[in-house]
Amino acid sequence: MKATRLGAAALAAALLGALVAGSPAQAAPAPTSTDTTSTDCVTNPATPKRQFRAMWIASVTNIDWPSKDSWTAPDQVAKQKAEYLAWLDLAQKLNHNAVVVQVRPTADAFWPSPYEPWSEYLTGVRGQDPGWDPLAFLVAESHKRNLEFHAWFNPYRVSMPAPGGAGADLSKLAPNSPARQHPDWVFAYPPAGVAGSRLYYNPGIPEVREFVQTAMMDAVTRYDVDGVHFDDYFYPYPSGTWQVPDDATFAQYNRGFTDKADWRRDNINLLMQEMNAKIKAAKPWVKFGASPFGIWRNASADPNGSDTTGSQSYDIISADTRKWIKEEWIDYVVPQLYWYIGQYPAADYARLVPWWAEQVRGTRVQLYIGQADYKSGEPAYGSFWMNPQELSNHLTLNRSYPEVLGNVHFSAVQVRANRLGATDIYAAEHYSRPALVPTMTHLPHKPLLFPVVTRAQREADGVRLSWRQPADGRGPLGTATSYAIYRFDGLGLAGRCDFADASHLVGTVRATDGATQSWVDTTAAAGTRYTYYVTALDRLANESPASLPRFVR
Repeated sequence: MKATRLGAAALAAALLGALVAGSPAQAAPAPTSTDTTSTDCVTNPATPKRQFRAMWIASVTNIDWPSKDSWTAPDQVAKQKAEYLAWLDLAQKLNHNAVVVQVRPTADAFWPSPYEPWSEYLTGVRGQDPGWDPLAFLVAESHKRNLEFHAWFNPYRVSMPAPGGAGADLSKLAPNSPARQHPDWVFAYPPAGVAGSRLYYNPGIPEVREFVQTAMMDAVTRYDVDGVHFDDYFYPYPSGTWQVPDDATFAQYNRGFTDKADWRRDNINLLMQEMNAKIKAAKPWVKFGASPFGIWRNASADPNGSDTTGSQSYDIISADTRKWIKEEWIDYVVPQLYWYIGQYPAADYARLVPWWAEQVRGTRVQLYIGQADYKSGEPAYGSFWMNPQELSNHLTLNRSYPEVLGNVHFSAVQVRANRLGATDIYAAEHYSRPALVPTMTHLPHKPLLFPVVTRAQREADGVRLSWRQPADGRGPLGTATSYAIYRFDGLGLAGRCDFADASHLVGTVRATDGATQSWVDTTAAAGTRYTYYVTALDRLANESPASLPRFVR
C-alpha cells in the first residue's frame, strides 16, 4: 500500500482555502513540498536531513543499563528510571534519533513475559520480579523524546560464563527457565568444566527456533517498539578446538542437508526469514535489523567477499549476512566495523565500508555502520585508536558512499566516556543538527496533510509555536506521530531545496494528545526576525508538505 505524494498534495490543495481563511496571519502561498528526492538540490554533507543515529544500550552483565549499583539503591526502581533518562539526555544532546536497547540478553526478559523469566540484570537475582514493567517505561520515555526504540534481542544465548553467570549449570538458571524444563533444548559451549563455558539454545531444533521467535514476538505484539534488533550471536563463536555438540541434532533434523555447515547456516536463515515474516504479519511498520560481525567472507574464500583476511561470520558463526540482504529478510543492517582506517590487511575500515555499500546497493535494505567507541582512547587497541579524530574520520569516509545512511555507536558508557574528546569531535563535525531517520518506502504509509500553525509568540524562554494537524489519521490520511520544525533567519519564503538538508531543522517533537500541538524554540535570539515552518511525520518519518510560513518579527 503506497500512496503517492501527488495524492497528498491534492488533498492539501483542497483544504488550502479554508485553512488560509481561518489563519489571517499566515501568508497565502501554497504549502512547500519537502520532497527533494528527484531534485538536484545542493546540500551540506555535514548536515544531512536524514541519518540514523543511535547508540547501543547493553544490559548483559550490566554494561550500560541498569547499573549494578541500582540493585542496592534505597529505591531500585527510581534509580533505574533515572539512569535510563540520563541515557536519553545524552542521546538528545548528541542529536541522536534512536536508541537500541537490549531487552532479552540471556533468554530472559525485561518485561513480564509469559514465556521466559525476569532478567537477572534488573535485580541481581535470576527470575526475580522487579516490581515494575521496564520495557513499557523504556519505550514510553524514548518516544517522549521522539527517539525510535529498537528492541535488541539475543536469540539463542541462555547464560553467561561463571562465576558471574550461570555458566553451564542448568540448576543455576531461574526456576521457571524453559532451558531447565527442556534440557534437551540446550548445549554447553565450550563443554562444562572448561573456562568460559555457557549455555545456548540449539538452533538446529525446530521447536527451539519456534520458541525463541514466540518469546520475542511477545514483546513486539505487546509494546510499541519501532524496531527489532539482533546482534552477532547466533551459533557460538569458536573457542579453541572445541566443536559445537550438535551431531545428534544434525542426524535428526538435517532436512536433507549432507553438509553440517550448510545446515547450520540454513537454520539461522530460517530464523531470520521467519522472524521477519512474523514481525511484518503482526505490525508491518516495525523494522527488523541485525548488526553482524563486520566480515562476511574474505575474497580469498569467495569471489563475492571483501578484501580482508579476518574471521568470516559465514563460517565461524553460520551467519550468511549477505544472503539476508539479497533476500531482503531484514530492513537494515549494521555491520560492526570495529577496525581503524589504515594498513590493516585483516580488516581495514576503508575497505569494508565500500564492500557493505555494494551489498545493499539495489536492495531495499538500509546500511548503517557499527562504530567502536569502546576502542577510542584505549592504548590496548593500538596507536590508531589514540587519534582523537579516528571515529570522526570514519563518519567522514562514510559520506563518500550514499548507501551509508547512519551509524550506531557501541556502547552508551563509551559514548559518554568521551575519551580524548572523540565523542565531542564527531558530534560537532557530523551531528551538529538534528536529523530525521531515513524513510523505508517499502513499509506501509499514507499521505499526511501539512500542519496549520496557529500561533507564534515570543516568551521568556524563546519562541512558542502552536499548530493543529487537519484530518489527522482520517480516511486516506496518515497519522502524525511527530513534527519537524524549520527556522529561517529573516522574513521570507522558503523553496523546496531549503528543506533538502538539516541546515534549518531546529528540532523534532513527539505528537501529544489533544488537537493543539506546541513547541518552544529555546535557541531563538531575542529581537531577531524569523520564519518558521512545521511538517508532520508519521511513525516511519515520512514527511508532509511544509506548513504555511509563520513570521516572528
